[in-house]
Amino acid sequence: MRVDAVFENARVRTPGGVVTALAVLHGRIVALGEEAAGLSAARRVDLAGASVVPGFHDAHNHMAWFGMSLDEVPLGSAACASVEDVYEAVARRAAQQPTGSWVVGSGYDQNRLIGGHPTRHGLDRAAPGHHVRLKHTSGHMTVVNSRVLDKLDLAGVPVGGDVVRDAEGSPTGLLREQAQLLLRPLIYPTPIESVARGIANAGRRYLSEGITSVQEAGIGGGLVGETPGEAAAYQLARQRGRLHVRTTLMVAASVLHDLDHDESDDVRFGLDLGLRSGFGDDWLRIGPMKLFADGSLIGRTCAMHEDFAGDPGNRGYFQVPEDELATTIARAHRSGWQIATHAIGDRAVSVVLDAYAAALAAHPRDDHRHRIEHAAVVSEAEVRRMAGLGLIPVPQGRFVNEIGDGMRAALGPAREESCYRQRSFLDAGCVLPGSSDRPVVDGAPLLGMADLVRRRTSSGVPLAPGEALTAEQALRAYTEGSAHAAFREHDLGTLEVGKLADFVALAADPADEANLDGNRVLGTVVGGVLAYEAP
Repeated sequence: MRVDAVFENARVRTPGGVVTALAVLHGRIVALGEEAAGLSAARRVDLAGASVVPGFHDAHNHMAWFGMSLDEVPLGSAACASVEDVYEAVARRAAQQPTGSWVVGSGYDQNRLIGGHPTRHGLDRAAPGHHVRLKHTSGHMTVVNSRVLDKLDLAGVPVGGDVVRDAEGSPTGLLREQAQLLLRPLIYPTPIESVARGIANAGRRYLSEGITSVQEAGIGGGLVGETPGEAAAYQLARQRGRLHVRTTLMVAASVLHDLDHDESDDVRFGLDLGLRSGFGDDWLRIGPMKLFADGSLIGRTCAMHEDFAGDPGNRGYFQVPEDELATTIARAHRSGWQIATHAIGDRAVSVVLDAYAAALAAHPRDDHRHRIEHAAVVSEAEVRRMAGLGLIPVPQGRFVNEIGDGMRAALGPAREESCYRQRSFLDAGCVLPGSSDRPVVDGAPLLGMADLVRRRTSSGVPLAPGEALTAEQALRAYTEGSAHAAFREHDLGTLEVGKLADFVALAADPADEANLDGNRVLGTVVGGVLAYEAP
């Protein structure tokens, strides 16, 4: 047999052990080890002793949002230490743009800014002739200036959001959760060309970090959707050869609707034509329905059983009424959808577990793989319940480092041990994926895996250190776990004969804790094609 390529002189990690070569034909692995090395090939690639592992798979990211944010004013801690730095950054960008245009910034976190949240008055001074919109790193809040605020229907704030006001009752410019939808008449929908460009920009970055597959956590509507035609942007990127990584799309719950059906049909709720989770191919497919239960931990808007630390009376809130949440989950479940529900606060997690349990009791379904995105604050009892229901928790290890200090401040010492669990989920029998929620934090998988092991905040404080994973468990999360969460384990997640030839060549073995620092991506292969090579 003559194959397309043999990748050799490597340390290839497979379920059966480490081998030195891997052969590819038509985008799939056809041989490993000595058998692969002995085959005739159109190309032979010497990997010079690199450590080869399955391509990294981010189970929860916002690809288009991240890609488009690369053109926005950067407001993260690397760029801005204080709110005055934010104003200066806005002023610099405004000076480069026409009067009346939009100045858009992203990535600020009030917990890491001296001075806290920017305000509309500060933005008015920084850019008096422009429209200004600054997106919080969590995606759950936005600050606007007076020019924008004056155009909003502040009397029509949607349920599940609020407009923050000062002591005199005047809006500060901060819009939280569903109140951000007030901006829709001014900025929505985003042009499909812009979304496709963002997807391409994001994909190039992902390849340089060893990512070969992602799950896009919400398209078409809701807080994170860019346009009702968002799937078309992914198709466009693919047609142009710019969908650089395999992509599973989570569809916003607001896009699903009642379908005409025969009484014998279970498919009663979904997308037109009855499309649902699993439709698509190896490059682009429909994944779960994405539903928001609550808000943000660092923004103190997630639904909690008890008050946030130092914030009497504030227990957060739900994005939608609890009964509506349960109804939507029940309808989507009956219609065959996989469901991914954002639930961060412990109260939200409890309510979502109740809803999943009721849906499964009414219409039992094997291997549903319903998910709880983030699962940020979870009691030991609810961990066991989650495992018993066959649910997949999707927490983000990198959160502990980048926003962990803000999470600790919101919870207080008594609740820290329940924050962004990892090991507890594995010990209970859950499958644990690896994910970033990028651009909320840096999404490079090597960083995320290191934080799954170290569990230290950016100030160096341990956060629930008992939840730390081994380096091997962290690697499995970002490969096998994520593939399972997307129903892709037959094609992805391990390097085996018959699976897609998606892998990353690294300078050192990522399953060895001694290599957490300084490891780097040497090359990324997708479908047997070298898609990235380090300079």
